[in-house]
Amino acid sequence: MKHLFSCMKPYRKEAVLAPLFKLFEAGMELIVPLIVADIVDVGIANRDKNYILTRCLLMVALGVAGLVFALTAQFFAAKAAVGTSAQLRSRLFRKLQSFSFTQIDSVGTSTMITRMTSDVNQVQTGVNMALRLFLRAPIIVFGAMIMAFFVNAQVALVFVVVIPLLAIAVFSVMGASLPLYQRVQGNLDNVYLSVRENLAGARVIRAFSLEEREREEFGRRNASLEKTQKKAGRISALNNPVTYVLINLAIIALLWIGGDRVDLGVLEQGDVIALYGYLSQILVELVKLANLVVTVTKAVSCEKRIEKVLDAEGERRVLTESRRELSGTEKGEVRFDNVSFAYAGGGANALTDISFSVRKGETVGILGGTGAGKSTLVNLIPRFYSATEGTVFVDGEDVGSVPVNSLRACVGVVPQKAVLFQGTIRSNLLWGNPDATDDDLHEALRLAQAADVAAAKGGLDGEVAQEGKNLSGGQRQRLTIARALVRKPEILILDDSASALDYATDARLRAALREIDATVFLVSQRAASVLHADKVIVLDDGKIAGIGRHEELLASCQVYREIYYSQYREDV
Repeated sequence: MKHLFSCMKPYRKEAVLAPLFKLFEAGMELIVPLIVADIVDVGIANRDKNYILTRCLLMVALGVAGLVFALTAQFFAAKAAVGTSAQLRSRLFRKLQSFSFTQIDSVGTSTMITRMTSDVNQVQTGVNMALRLFLRAPIIVFGAMIMAFFVNAQVALVFVVVIPLLAIAVFSVMGASLPLYQRVQGNLDNVYLSVRENLAGARVIRAFSLEEREREEFGRRNASLEKTQKKAGRISALNNPVTYVLINLAIIALLWIGGDRVDLGVLEQGDVIALYGYLSQILVELVKLANLVVTVTKAVSCEKRIEKVLDAEGERRVLTESRRELSGTEKGEVRFDNVSFAYAGGGANALTDISFSVRKGETVGILGGTGAGKSTLVNLIPRFYSATEGTVFVDGEDVGSVPVNSLRACVGVVPQKAVLFQGTIRSNLLWGNPDATDDDLHEALRLAQAADVAAAKGGLDGEVAQEGKNLSGGQRQRLTIARALVRKPEILILDDSASALDYATDARLRAALREIDATVFLVSQRAASVLHADKVIVLDDGKIAGIGRHEELLASCQVYREIYYSQYREDV
């Protein structure tokens, strides 16, 4: 709970004032049964209308005061709960932003969304309810018991017996339901994952006519969630019946003992009514407390899941002792020294014993079949993943010893999937360099063969829909290439980012890239894309099958020949 309490620190005043005003409200309520007893024993017994009227007006005043206190408490509780949840959500977002690719892969998108939305909302509700009721309910319960002793100590022994029994019942239910609500949230993750995958892959699902299968899969996950929720609900539902049974038994005992005392003249009728009133208050508060326990149980479960994320270390800025920041102004050399890499939980190596060097300004083609390790290799350069064995050097520095911000400031990356954000062409390009001028943006568009895309959308301020859905695949790819070029990187990585371009546009793009002063890595499955590269690295099952220029590889590398001739059979 350390993160929760830490997030509540700015709202300490509200966290104190909310229960304090609730205690004032509770004090108003505890006085009411005594006034009712006076009305019965004095006002009604003596037929004193003025006495009855003044006591009724006093009850109205207490009611109004209680309402004011309750509203004030609600205001402070809501402010503290909303503020705390906002702080918690911000911390979660910052933590998720700090995660390495490996952590993001292991946690999963649906889980992170659940933590940011459902879990935080549940914690907010729990904080709000706890501030309002967690102190008020015990104060009413024990306050009613104390007031009962003022009325009649012997009859009040009923309260002494029933309250511990009620506490045992309530906390037993809470202990049994807590682990179940943790399972509920886990099953909820699976449901969110199913919904997210179906929304993202709706076209694929319909193209293969697999709607029925997906409905069945969703039904299975939803049924598992329903089953767990029902089990947790059945246990939680025991709270109210058990509470009512114990209270009703206490009421029977109270009326039985109180009636005897009235017959003996030891107790007034109004006192019995007051005792009944206090017992009714206890009943109401324990019902509220039982519901609060369920809410708080869910909130605690969600908070533990959030803390698990917040306690994760995140991506380390440097892995080994840092010697210097990369300037990104004079070099661009890249060297792999006996590098191997395996994904967490992935079993066999994705890359094995990779060694090569690249001089500044060279264009390097990375060629290989599907799953050969091309994307994995270039992802090691900006340290999206860290090498399992061996060392990756940039500008002569081990990338593990260079602060990630300095390293990535020198690298422009265009991933396989073209990702654009809702806004304008300008706002998307400025991700590459927030200080770029319009001339810089137009030059990047020209080099990326995307000037016509901007013109068709009305210029730099043309609208880009969420995920760039108002653009074709090729248009998105060209804009993401332009975004990387705006940075004017020392190292440019194009990870199969021209796959949606026609051959003519691809050729013009490669020709334009020769104008820039940068080391360029071209990842592709097209032999045509790497024909004129200064160096081509051919990968096969995570190992280097050959390194050299096109002519050299055509003569010496069987894997390269197979890829080349599969695409240029007329040259055979």
